[in-house]
Amino acid sequence: MKIYTKTGDTGKTSLFGKARVDKDDIRIEAYGTVDELNSHLGLLLSDIKDTVVSDLILQIQSKLFDIGSNLAADPENNYPLPEINAENTKVLEEAIDKMNVSLQPLKTFILPGGSWTNGQCHICRTVCRRSERRVVTLSKVADVKPEIIKYLNRLSDYLFVLSRYLLAKDGKEEIPWVAS
Repeated sequence: MKIYTKTGDTGKTSLFGKARVDKDDIRIEAYGTVDELNSHLGLLLSDIKDTVVSDLILQIQSKLFDIGSNLAADPENNYPLPEINAENTKVLEEAIDKMNVSLQPLKTFILPGGSWTNGQCHICRTVCRRSERRVVTLSKVADVKPEIIKYLNRLSDYLFVLSRYLLAKDGKEEIPWVAS
């Protein structure tokens, strides 16, 4: 199978269901940003030694593919799509709560950095926030399952807490923000 089809050479692409849209369509932007997040998570995963964390990141990556397929589906077709539900979001909340138990309460804003994994977590978090914004924009013109937005919102919270958790596990200090 050839990887190139040449069907996108004119600036159009196909949704699931064959509808053709411009490559800068908000739907493409939304699922493309979710795909970008997934790639950043893959890079983060390459440096994670904790199997509980790495297993959850793999689960998150699969869920992001589910979200992408929901966003990429032609709304005119009724394809069976992977489920996105409150249980998926609850998994993230439980992981956040477990990590938070071992962390010092925040007393100030903190800067990204202190370790490679901390910085990469923050890159993932900010790309996640952007993907959430793109999905919200899409939801203003098309039907989007509300649980997708909730999941992305909670995922950015998870990535923030994960950045702190991994830094603490490495025995490194958070970098406090100092107003200039």
